[in-house]
Amino acid sequence: MILRTSMWYAAMILLVLHVGCGSADKGSSNDIPGEQDSTVDRNQDDDFHNKVSTYEDNNRDIWQKPDRVIDLLAPLEDKTVVDLGAGSGYFAFRLVPKAKKVIAVDIDEDFIDFLNSKRLLLPETQQERFEVRLAKKDDPMIESGEADAVLIVNTYAYLEDRVEYFKNLLEDLKPNAKLVIIEFKMKNIPNGPPVEEKVAISTVEKELSEAGFIDIDVDDQTLDYQYIVTARSR
Repeated sequence: MILRTSMWYAAMILLVLHVGCGSADKGSSNDIPGEQDSTVDRNQDDDFHNKVSTYEDNNRDIWQKPDRVIDLLAPLEDKTVVDLGAGSGYFAFRLVPKAKKVIAVDIDEDFIDFLNSKRLLLPETQQERFEVRLAKKDDPMIESGEADAVLIVNTYAYLEDRVEYFKNLLEDLKPNAKLVIIEFKMKNIPNGPPVEEKVAISTVEKELSEAGFIDIDVDDQTLDYQYIVTARSR
């Protein structure tokens, strides 16, 4: 099952990248592509492909335990869920069959294009429930009272002015909305960023409390390489 899932994602990545490359080739009649431009384009394609590969690692299903993570947000049938820092859509596309609506948010325009292309591969009914949204570094671009739940995976450590950011996010959530944050543990583990790009679980607890979230709970046992922090809006 894991092998089939990995092959499916690999096929989707190749298809989307092929579509993206085809779109990039369409220029005006005055465009005169040169060898240097072609080299730059190939390097950019390789860089983005490498970024996607880190999100869709063949072994990720094993250590990420996506079903266990999604269960933290359940029930989802009548909920609008925001995947904040969606990247390649690893979680966003798994949420679509379960949720009323999924909003995949990212600040990287390359990933926004990738998500929009990948969205077209969904069944039509799921396409209607899936929205891709370009955010700003200091604004997730969520409308007031729009979200019932927010999932943030491997993104918290890269947010700036986090207390202020989450104060603003809190205003966008419905009452009693669920927040789930997943980050890599500070330990020496085989996956994840270098330690200087990690954030301690105690720091997340403290900052969420300062931002006004309640019912903050931590779990550093369920996932092999990551910890989970859950909280709620008032």
